[in-house]
Amino acid sequence: VQLQASGGGLVQAGGSLRLSCAASGMPASVNDMGWYHQAPGKQRDLVAVISREGGIRYAASVKGRFTISRDNARNTVYLQMNSLKPEDTGVYYCKGRIIPSPFMEAQDYWGQGTLVTVSS
Repeated sequence: VQLQASGGGLVQAGGSLRLSCAASGMPASVNDMGWYHQAPGKQRDLVAVISREGGIRYAASVKGRFTISRDNARNTVYLQMNSLKPEDTGVYYCKGRIIPSPFMEAQDYWGQGTLVTVSS
């Protein structure tokens, strides 16, 4: 099982980007999926997480600006980022709580990260 993230880039403050992250390898089950942000020189922090049933939690800093969603049929999670600020700059990682095969336990899988740069 692998997670592949895409959609990062360079955008001006106030602009928008949409990130995608797909789980490949035909996992048995994909449970919670989330996005994390790591600013230069900082720790990796939770941005948003969505359960398989659609329960959502956001970091306070992105509420009202970012929207997380998922397509269970495609094992894909999205992050729509609007009203971007320079402090949103950094690498965005997706994480999935995944059961790779039947009778195995759930494990955390991380995507490779996608860089978002917001210029002022």
